[in-house]
Amino acid sequence: MTPVRVLVVDDHQLFREGVRALLDSLDGIEVVGEAANGSEALALAEGALPDVVLMDVQMPDMTGLEATRRLLAAHPNVGVVIVTMFDDDETVFAAMRAGARGYVLKGAGQADLARAIEAVARGEAIYGPGVAGRILQFFRASRTDLPVDAFPDLTDREREVLDQIAAGKGNAAIARRLGITEKTVKNHVSNIYSKLHVADRAQAMLRARDAGYGRTER
Repeated sequence: MTPVRVLVVDDHQLFREGVRALLDSLDGIEVVGEAANGSEALALAEGALPDVVLMDVQMPDMTGLEATRRLLAAHPNVGVVIVTMFDDDETVFAAMRAGARGYVLKGAGQADLARAIEAVARGEAIYGPGVAGRILQFFRASRTDLPVDAFPDLTDREREVLDQIAAGKGNAAIARRLGITEKTVKNHVSNIYSKLHVADRAQAMLRARDAGYGRTER
């Protein structure tokens, strides 16, 4: 049987080496490369042609969520499993929106990691315990119910950012939730201020809440 080709992406060398050693001990899985950041992952994926990518979230140069989006845009058949310490709703949902089909916490056992790799390689989706309920709640509160007519000049992404501002989220939390960098969030916030003709975050929040934004946790 052809082994599942895996690319390991994490900015901590010891963690990468540990995962490689773990996977090398398993039948049916072949580690075809290691990357220390998102840019390296994108470059390696071109030549290594992995079936599955184990992707960290917080890395220098490019977040794992941004790398996931770019990777899947170029290689839609690759399965991405997020491997992270973060177990919050924002990161889980951002990973889903980025296209990840698996979500495993660092510290998970060998069997859990192997199961996730094998499932994603088959085209399935697999998430850790307790995540299923969050996913159901997420889809019940779809982003499509954001008020559109209130601020017609805003782009869809700017509406998403404004919705998070209205919910009281800071830029770092918004970046994790939407799978973008904080710099990108700041650019969107600046555009929102300009289009809404407001001077600061408090004014933007008040206008957004009056228009129905920020009322449903997404």
